[in-house]
Amino acid sequence: MNASQLPAPESPAQPIADGVVAPGSKGTVLEVFLAFLRLGLTSFGGPVAHLGYFRAEFVERRKWLDDKSYADLVALCQFLPGPASSQVGIALGLGRAGGFGAVAAWLGFTLPSAIALIAFAAGVTQWAGLSQSGAVHGLKVAAVAVVAQAVWGMAKSLCPDRLRAGVAITAALAVLAVPTAAGQIAAIVVGGIVGRWRLRLGPLPAVQHRDYGVSKVTGAALLGLFMLLLAVLPTLAAAMHSPALSVMASFYQSGALVFGGGHVVLPLLQTGVVPSGLVSNDVFLAGYGAAQAVPGPLFTFAAYLGAVMSSPFGGWTGGLALLLAIFLPAFLLVVGALPYWEALRQRDGVQRAMAGANAAVVGVLGAALYDPVWTSAIHAKADFGLALAAFGLLVHARLSPVLVVFLCAVAGWVLAR
Repeated sequence: MNASQLPAPESPAQPIADGVVAPGSKGTVLEVFLAFLRLGLTSFGGPVAHLGYFRAEFVERRKWLDDKSYADLVALCQFLPGPASSQVGIALGLGRAGGFGAVAAWLGFTLPSAIALIAFAAGVTQWAGLSQSGAVHGLKVAAVAVVAQAVWGMAKSLCPDRLRAGVAITAALAVLAVPTAAGQIAAIVVGGIVGRWRLRLGPLPAVQHRDYGVSKVTGAALLGLFMLLLAVLPTLAAAMHSPALSVMASFYQSGALVFGGGHVVLPLLQTGVVPSGLVSNDVFLAGYGAAQAVPGPLFTFAAYLGAVMSSPFGGWTGGLALLLAIFLPAFLLVVGALPYWEALRQRDGVQRAMAGANAAVVGVLGAALYDPVWTSAIHAKADFGLALAAFGLLVHARLSPVLVVFLCAVAGWVLAR
C-alpha cells in the first residue's frame, strides 16, 4: 500500500486536564441525524450488535473518536441502567454536536423502529382477528426463543461463579413468588447489596476520559432531576388519581431501573400494562415478537404499547408519549454521569454492587421467560418444537433474529391452517 492509499489521520484530541481529553473536530446536528438515521434503518441484532455497528461507523469510518474513548463510553453505558446502545448513541451525538446532537442521534436511531411498531399496533387494533392469527402466534413463539437466547448469553457472562449463579436463581424464585414490578426491583436491589458485600473483583485499569462539554454542576442537576422524577411521578399519579400519569410513571421507572439491555425491560412492562388490563397478554407478546423484526433499540417496544392501548393513551400520540417516557431516564443518566464517570467506575464497591445487580437481572429475565413468555406461547408439542428450532437457529446457526422471526411467523401461519 502506498502513502496515497492510507487514510487521513484523525486530528488528535488535545488534553485539557489530567487524564481527560477533549473531543476532536465538531460536526453539525444534521450530520449526526443522518448518520444515526442510516444506522436506525439497518442495525438489526440487538444492543451488542448495535455497539459493533457504532464502532465501525464512528471509530473506524468517520473517526469521531478513538478506540480507547469508545471503550470508556461503552463501559459507562453498560454500568448505567437503561438501553446501553441508545445511551452510547446519545453520548456520541453529544460529543459531536452538543445537546442538539444528542437529541438528533436519538431521533435518527429510534424513530424507524418506533414508527414501524406503531404501524403494527394500528394493524392489531384495526383487525380484531390479527392478534389471534397463526402468524401472530408464531411471533409469540419467536419471543420464547429470543428471550431464551438472552437468558443463555447473559447467564454465561454475568453469572460466572457460584455466588452470582445463586443470586440469579434466588432472584428468579423471588420474582415468581411476587410477580409485581416491586418484586422485580427488590430482587435487583438485593442482588446489588449481596454483590457489594460478598463479591471480590479485580480493579479496572485507568483510562483517559473524554470531555463532552458537560460541567459537573450540570451533571449533578440532571442526575438530581432523574432521581426527583423517579420518586415524584408515582406519588403524583396516586395523589391525582390519573391513569395517564400512572402509566407514564411506570414506563419512566422501567427505563430508569432496568439493567442488562432491552430484553430485561419485558417483565417490568408486562407487569405495568397486562394485569391492569391496559393491554391483553396476547397482544403484548405479539408486539414483543414483532419488535424482534425491526432494527434499532428494543425499548421502542414502548411505542407499540402506547399505540395499542385503548385508554388512557392509544394511537400515534400514545406511542410517542410512552416512547419519550421510557427513554427520558437514559438521557438524564448518561449526560449527567459523563462528568463523574471515571472516578465512579474505579470504586471497588460500585463494581461489586453492579456485578450483583446484573446477576439478579439474569434471574428476573429467567422468570419472565417462564411467565408470561412461555406460558402464553407454548400450548402444544408443535409450539415447543418451533421454539426449540428457533432457539437453535439463533444460538448455534447464528441466523439473524429478523430471519428467525419471519420463519416463525410463516410456520405459525402454516400450522394454523
